[in-house]
Amino acid sequence: MTGGMDGHAEDRGRVFQSSGDQHINEHHHYGGDGPEPSGPDSVRRPAVGRPPVVLRDRSEVMERLRASVAAGRGGEVYVLYGMGGSGKTAVACTLFQEVAGERGRAALWVNVADRASLRGGMLAVAADRGAGDGELLAARNGLRPAADLVWRYLDRSAEPWLLVLDNADEPEILRDGSWLRTSPRGIVVVTTRRAAARWWPGAELQHIGVLPREDAALVLRDLAPHSGTTEQAARIADRLGRLPLALTLAGGFLSHQVLDPWTMEAYGHRLDGDERVQLIDRGADPLLATDPRHLVGLTWQLTLDTFEARGLPEAAALLRLLARFAAEPLPLALLNHDGIGGVLPRARTETALRALLDQSLSELVDIVGMRCVQSHGVLLDSVCAATPAALAPALDTAAVRLLDAALPGVPDAGPHEPRLRLLVPHALALLRRVGEPPAAAEALAVATRLSVALHRTGDYLSAWETSRTAADLARRLLGADHRGVLAARSRAGRALFRLGRFAEAESLLRGVRTTQESLFGADDADTLDTSYGLQLVLANQGGREESIALLRTTVAGRRSVLGPAHPLTLRARASLLEMLPATEVVTEEDGALLSLPSECERLLGPDHTVTLGAGHNHAWALYLLGRFDEADREIRLVTEAYVRRFGPEYPIVLAARHLFSRTRAALGQVDEAIELMTDVVTRRERGLGPEHPFTAAGRRLLDTYRSGR
Repeated sequence: MTGGMDGHAEDRGRVFQSSGDQHINEHHHYGGDGPEPSGPDSVRRPAVGRPPVVLRDRSEVMERLRASVAAGRGGEVYVLYGMGGSGKTAVACTLFQEVAGERGRAALWVNVADRASLRGGMLAVAADRGAGDGELLAARNGLRPAADLVWRYLDRSAEPWLLVLDNADEPEILRDGSWLRTSPRGIVVVTTRRAAARWWPGAELQHIGVLPREDAALVLRDLAPHSGTTEQAARIADRLGRLPLALTLAGGFLSHQVLDPWTMEAYGHRLDGDERVQLIDRGADPLLATDPRHLVGLTWQLTLDTFEARGLPEAAALLRLLARFAAEPLPLALLNHDGIGGVLPRARTETALRALLDQSLSELVDIVGMRCVQSHGVLLDSVCAATPAALAPALDTAAVRLLDAALPGVPDAGPHEPRLRLLVPHALALLRRVGEPPAAAEALAVATRLSVALHRTGDYLSAWETSRTAADLARRLLGADHRGVLAARSRAGRALFRLGRFAEAESLLRGVRTTQESLFGADDADTLDTSYGLQLVLANQGGREESIALLRTTVAGRRSVLGPAHPLTLRARASLLEMLPATEVVTEEDGALLSLPSECERLLGPDHTVTLGAGHNHAWALYLLGRFDEADREIRLVTEAYVRRFGPEYPIVLAARHLFSRTRAALGQVDEAIELMTDVVTRRERGLGPEHPFTAAGRRLLDTYRSGR
């Protein structure tokens, strides 16, 4: 000894040091201030909330799992992965109960959601397989490797076993200490949200997704058989995205109502409300401790919290951004844009997306050759509902910018573009999500431009549905007389005209034009757009004089507001070539109107849509003037240009071929005219329907050719 105090104590430790002899009696009592090491109450029963009444669907995976626990099988690991609430635990629980009940194999269940549960549960497995108290105490105190002890006894087990490792959403903790192993004595089944194969080397992976419609309806009927019909249950299941957790909660809610029992129909109506997620979670048992994994409003928050804890806030930000969109395939290219920068750094988007895919929060799908990302609707609703209000403006702005960048600035006529239709549900979902008028106005402008793009590819039904729904959604924040709402309704009227619903189109466009004129003036650009659309309808409703007067007003207004060289001005003038009778077309604009095609070619170029349209209408004017050879040459060239650019099915191509048949017949080529019109009628019946006015007009012309041959 040196005479100094050489000892050092930490926490409750003490050092007794003396230069002479001392006799010390010391008594220690533990357990007053902290928890003693503990494990689960049982590893022989599955630690689950509400087991399924009947496991619906899953026959293929259950067949594979049942085969794995047959006599003599062992040394295999099966990983059931999928998003939270998809029923992974229900599958494992069903297998566990079958094994425990009749297969002569020990069934062991461990919740491995965190390190403490994993360690305590696995040591309880070792005890079940025969480990002694001394060995277990040494393992708990870190005096011997705990995982080695567990697997030593699993390897020595007198009877074969099934080991379920439930909620393995952090596979890193299984790697630490090598807790996940194989043994010839048993089969391991893991449930997890982590989909990446790198976490599960050598394991057989099985995705657990949503249920088929029929089985999803049966889940509701199993729980609440008297609340509605099978078809009503199927409709509710569709609304819940056929997610097993949501179905279980909904069925539980319906079955527990006593004072005022709900029907499935009433439940479905309430799902339309703003508190959809809260309604679903009301199906949880109020007498049981709330486990976040058993509530749709909380189960995914566990993963978001994990992202934050591991320095991946971008993943949570990306999921919140995806929650502004719909639960439909979203083209990946939309996310690869600087517009995402208001929510997360663009350079981190790839990392964030991989994290969502790894956690089964999103999946990659291929739609018409485009790679897309898709997330479940209940998940997106839950994330959106839990998003702090302070984050919503930045999310809405970013979502609008991304959609805006995915659309052409000025939509032009063109062939069918599947990508545009993929964007429709996302544009409309964003309008449902936004909560402030400025964001709603921006989102509406994008949705309206999307409608224009669809219209100009010939997808008139999608164009109408998009503009009509967008106007209805935006009206709640912006009001019925907002400029953007009126513009969207005007586009809906234009689409109705192309769908052959002339009376509806006229009524809608007249009403919009009247409101625009009173609010913005007759020469406002939006008013003029609606006027142009209305004159098209009037011309096909027998109101040619009113149509021509309105068209002349539109030409004058656009020339004044936009200028004489603007494409919209030139387009309106080209319509005069089609609408004016022969006696007037030669004198219109002091005879200058008949030279419009060359003027368009000089100002816009020979391949511009307006230039081609001017040539089309010029050929019609020549036909009316009886200049059949000139009309035939011009419409032949226009038709060939249209086909090269748009393909043979495009509506304007069929209109040009319609006119081409007239010029052929006028030149005595009736058989060729019949062949042309037969093709036009066939294609219109297929594209527009047999009752569409344009189809009927073609059929009448074809009959005329045949009767006069």
